[in-house]
Amino acid sequence: MSLPLFSRRQVLKSGAAALGAATITRVQAQSPAPIRLALVESLSGPFANTGEAVYRNLLWAVERVNARGGIALPGGARPLQLDRYDSKGQNDEALSAMRAALDGGALAVLQGNSSATAAALLDGLAKHNERNPSRQALFLNYSAVDPVLTNERCSFWHFRFDAHADMRVTALMDVLKDDRGVQAAYLIGQDYSFGQAVLRESRRQLGQLRPDVRIVGEELHPMGRVKDFAPYAVKIKASGAQAVITGNWGNDLTLLVKAAREVGFEGKFYTFYGNALGAPAALGDAGVGKVIAVADWLPNVPTAESAAFYRAFRTRFPNPADDYVHMRMQLLVEALAQSVAQARSTEVAAVAWQMEKAKVSLAGRSGHMRAADHQFQQPLVVGVMDRQGSPGVDFDVEGSGYGFRVIKDIAPAQAQMPHSCRMERPA
Repeated sequence: MSLPLFSRRQVLKSGAAALGAATITRVQAQSPAPIRLALVESLSGPFANTGEAVYRNLLWAVERVNARGGIALPGGARPLQLDRYDSKGQNDEALSAMRAALDGGALAVLQGNSSATAAALLDGLAKHNERNPSRQALFLNYSAVDPVLTNERCSFWHFRFDAHADMRVTALMDVLKDDRGVQAAYLIGQDYSFGQAVLRESRRQLGQLRPDVRIVGEELHPMGRVKDFAPYAVKIKASGAQAVITGNWGNDLTLLVKAAREVGFEGKFYTFYGNALGAPAALGDAGVGKVIAVADWLPNVPTAESAAFYRAFRTRFPNPADDYVHMRMQLLVEALAQSVAQARSTEVAAVAWQMEKAKVSLAGRSGHMRAADHQFQQPLVVGVMDRQGSPGVDFDVEGSGYGFRVIKDIAPAQAQMPHSCRMERPA
């Protein structure tokens, strides 16, 4: 007996649905599980712009790894997956976010904007790894540059991909020592471990390299809580300083340089992060020839490979406000991908042993991990702000019309510094 037309259609639809569901289930079963990376960063609050800049950089790096098929492992290649966790600029929120990420199976926690947060996460991760040997994770640090993190507080699970504060100060001082226009300097920074380290090392190196330079002011201010830097700028101008040395980052830097311009300060700024996040636009012509920044890479590094790399980033993120690319974050993801592939496993200790030996290159820039303290060794560059179109300034920053011309390129062997790490490694 034949079924009515309506019933036959229902049977066919039901069969097709069942077949489709079975196909989806098989595809899902065959799709390799992603290797999860957890970004724990300020994605809201006064430093949200810095967290979002980090996310764009890491996302771009992850996308490149996945575009070439992921990471080859026994059983098939696996893609990377970058998950976002908002620390809201608070250490307790960061620790809570890390616990959630670890419960979710993250292979690595990635953080950097705040050395105080990095120290808290490092302690928390060490305890977690000791208590949970089957759920261990790495801590990959791209910006937390307090020197202590790879010295007295070094850890087998922690790898730093940025030059630490003393290394960056040394690069800046390599320029300032020859700047005879500077006879008086003002030191200012954020009042936490990193800001304190910058001022301490700046004072030490000035005394050694330029004992003729007077330090006419030195102060620390609350991090992320100062809305009006005019009182600080007035003091800087009144001090007679020809240069300000600061490790300030994010809005604390942008507001500082803006206030300095508004009170008529005409001296120079020797900075860690003066090359983006609004600082060049805030200064305008007043910053030309007067803002010096140290970085692991700058868009105007004078090579064709570097230019192509930067253009590729701007193609991926065309909004001028999104223009802040970090070579070190790209190298971090490349080093992780290389280490997982060489370990032939996502077992965390095995990956860490390979990470200790990582050597990576991208767009003509190379670096390697120093096994003794897990401090990445890479070139550093120092640039000075100038108008786009000036010699050596093909690219501007954030559509501002101002970019940074490279005036010093420091090889890894010159940038490296001794360490006091006594690494404890698992058996």
